Amino acid sequence: MLARETTPSTIVRYLDQYVIGQDEAKKVLAVAVYSHYRKIATFRNDRGAMAKSNVLLVGPSGTGKTLLCDTLSRMLKVPFVTADATSLAQTKYVNEEIEAALQRLLDKADGNIEQAQHGIIFIDEIDKLKATPAQSAATSGESVQHALLKIMEGSPVKLKNNQYIDTSSILFICGGAFVGLENIMSRTHGFGFIATSTDDDQNILDRLNKRVKPTDLFEFGLIPEFTGRLPVIANLHPLTKAMLVSIMSVPKNSIYRQYIEIFRGEGVDLSIGPRVFEQIAEIAIEYQTGARSLRGIFEELITPILYLVPDNPEIGKVEIVSLFEDPRYFKRK
Repeated sequence: MLARETTPSTIVRYLDQYVIGQDEAKKVLAVAVYSHYRKIATFRNDRGAMAKSNVLLVGPSGTGKTLLCDTLSRMLKVPFVTADATSLAQTKYVNEEIEAALQRLLDKADGNIEQAQHGIIFIDEIDKLKATPAQSAATSGESVQHALLKIMEGSPVKLKNNQYIDTSSILFICGGAFVGLENIMSRTHGFGFIATSTDDDQNILDRLNKRVKPTDLFEFGLIPEFTGRLPVIANLHPLTKAMLVSIMSVPKNSIYRQYIEIFRGEGVDLSIGPRVFEQIAEIAIEYQTGARSLRGIFEELITPILYLVPDNPEIGKVEIVSLFEDPRYFKRK
């Protein structure tokens, strides 16, 4: 499944081209993916011996959970689909929704069952499935967790066209903000009683205290059986202002680079000053949606300019120095 030269470090380097920050999460995810596909190759003839290492990504909204998974699938050239745990929890026909996600995976693989069975499914907002005493057993998030157990572990699932897809080699990555989990962790984590004598020892303790434990997830509302299907846990951290600025301009597919190419197609140079990106980042921080709002704010800035430029062939350059100043237009030389 993986080329011999594909190692966890090469996976991280690829992710670095498209995803800003989240260095620890990238390493955890890279090792999990590397291990998953190496296991498939190793236990090709004995899938029963393969212990799956599905992944749980814990972090605030807009920190890059979906982007990480999508970028991984593009690097590995495997089919990738997302499913919404909130939608699963709001339907009486959970199994049909699960089958629909598997059908989409098969569609992404152009009907190739073998390829679909090596794909990745990302289930977002998994924290919305938390079990609460007020919910009935039939409609609770807990019932959805139970419904997901079998396919996440690995089993043949019959689709509507009577085809079967085996989920044993499909990598499931779940993500969620888990609001309130940090409060549980602050009460339950206390490895400080272990004697330490060096900085290295303290670093180990710090890592242990930051690590999400299965018992934290139990207390949050995930059932032990479901948590057991997600042995690998990676934390994503809130994006800083500097990271938000970089997201808009540094990655190979950043929105700024995309618009530079669009304007270049009109024969126009687009120049946006660093202060503009800082101002957009400040607004995004106010919105508290992570990187999700960056594109909307950026395109709101660009829309009137791109409306004007194609009808004015004498314009050769556009310069923007502030969100709160009119753009500067320069004639062709």
